[in-house]
Amino acid sequence: MRLSRDIRLIIKKGLQEDIGHEDITTLFTIPYHFKTESEILAKEDGILCGIEIARAVFKERDRNVIFKTFKKDGNSFKAEDRIAYIKGDARVILSAERVALNFLSLFSGIASITAKFVSQTKGTPAKILDTRKTTPGLRVLEKYAVKIGGGYNHRKSLGDAILMKDNHLRAGRFIREDGRLDEIRMAKCISYLRTLPSKKIEIEVESLDDFKAIVKYKPDVIMLDNFNILGMRKAVKFRNKYFPRVKLEASGGVRLENVRKIAKSGVDYISIGSLTHSPKAIDFSLEIITTNKNSES
Repeated sequence: MRLSRDIRLIIKKGLQEDIGHEDITTLFTIPYHFKTESEILAKEDGILCGIEIARAVFKERDRNVIFKTFKKDGNSFKAEDRIAYIKGDARVILSAERVALNFLSLFSGIASITAKFVSQTKGTPAKILDTRKTTPGLRVLEKYAVKIGGGYNHRKSLGDAILMKDNHLRAGRFIREDGRLDEIRMAKCISYLRTLPSKKIEIEVESLDDFKAIVKYKPDVIMLDNFNILGMRKAVKFRNKYFPRVKLEASGGVRLENVRKIAKSGVDYISIGSLTHSPKAIDFSLEIITTNKNSES
């Protein structure tokens, strides 16, 4: 993974937040000349993501720290597996430990849950997508973790694509007072949006009637928001018969228990906010192996 300037800034901010003015516990309990060897261990099974971020955390504190990895991003691991070996200044290792593990835990959690969803879609055309429901400031890394888990990235920002959701349709008065679509207004809008270079057009619908009203404008993608399985199948059947080039995205209420049924309905994409807004962090620990005031770093 390439560590851009923005990612390095995230690492610096993480260390500043955690250490504050100084790690006073380590400062007053560990002599400055002590060197230590340690290792990062997995406490549960998962898919690894963020190992180079963890390395960069320690290196940010001291470029002389030795950091050797036993696993790469995308590798699976089991509880008690050794993930990395770290050797260097004891104060540096102890002060950087929590930030490194926090990044590793979060991103491995995202990659792990993404991989579980992806495994449920095997044999179907459906691709698992993330959303913009990410931690502010960490989007680039959380979306990287989704890709490591086998998923795909939706928009990285609002400037990447056109996505007209229900609030856009209401705020823009594309929905009339009687609840029906203003087709003249929509036709004019779609015609204008098509003049924008290299921007996909996606529109969210909440019912099969709305879908049939929108699909004739041939947007690149139609998002089926909170459709039940039967509704998805009907939309897919209608799309396949009349508008085969329009892609369909299922969204809302997607869980591991129902994602395979959704995938088998024939939709092209399944977007899942929980990949990034509420992943279960994977537990890692850093264990000291030896400490020696005479060892070299």
